[in-house]
Amino acid sequence: MDIKKTVIVGAGAVGCYILWGLSQKEGIEVSVAASGERGKRLEDDGLYINDRLYRPIVKTPAEAHGADLVIVAVKNNSLPSAVSAIKEIADEHTIVMSLMNGVDSEEVIASEIGDKQVIPSLIKVASERRDNKVYFDPESTIGIIFGERDGSSTERTRAIAGLFEGTGLHYRETDVILPEIWSKFRLNVGNNLPQAMLGVGVGAYSDSEHAAALRDGLVKELEAIAEAKGIDLSVADASSARGSKVLKRARYSTLQDLDAGRHTEVDMFSGAIMRMGKELGIPTPYNEFTFHMLKALEEKNDGLFDYG
Repeated sequence: MDIKKTVIVGAGAVGCYILWGLSQKEGIEVSVAASGERGKRLEDDGLYINDRLYRPIVKTPAEAHGADLVIVAVKNNSLPSAVSAIKEIADEHTIVMSLMNGVDSEEVIASEIGDKQVIPSLIKVASERRDNKVYFDPESTIGIIFGERDGSSTERTRAIAGLFEGTGLHYRETDVILPEIWSKFRLNVGNNLPQAMLGVGVGAYSDSEHAAALRDGLVKELEAIAEAKGIDLSVADASSARGSKVLKRARYSTLQDLDAGRHTEVDMFSGAIMRMGKELGIPTPYNEFTFHMLKALEEKNDGLFDYG
């Protein structure tokens, strides 16, 4: 099995990392799925990645039909439209990798196209958007982690490794992909959310015992749910317990969303923990408070509290 045609659904920070890497490899086609005004804007303006202009091939989902690999790199709010695109792109041989945050995007995608075509995966890339340009440090980026649910090495995992080889992308196959995904989930919940509520850089966790206490409270609830689900976080690789190296001023994706006036992905972070906690009978007070606080901050950005 060779992967010759790859389609990226979502041209944000994660999509830019993939595009940056795969653009360096000859003999393959990498395109971005987009249509309408968004597709025209991508064709006209391109994407600035680490101060270099990239002009990707842009295809509608119909034009991209039959791709060997679809990489999903959208925000949670865009998942429903992404699923529609994936259904149009994929045929019976297409592999789908979701590099979204959270722990349930694969289930959402699989409910529409079947779980046999979805390979569990995650990505860790610390990026920063400045003036509509994306920046990341390729060397310190942890990168893409993927694997079969049963831990086996298969023809398709080897094909994915072969695609990424020699691209500059950091990647590895794992035989414990679910604990790896949950380990990243723990990082996102613990590190993304308190700094977003506070509006400060990640240095707060080392400089403030109170910021660290918020992080630890969120994480303990998540770990209790993982244990109840039989997810052994201790077997994940040591690199899964940390994110890519960043400066103290770094603002992770949730705070970046609030800074830009966008809605956040709190539904797939604390929202998911609340839902699973109710199903399992596990209290989640830290995550409930955080969920409502971030939803209120979204409403503030939306102008709901403009009483002047």
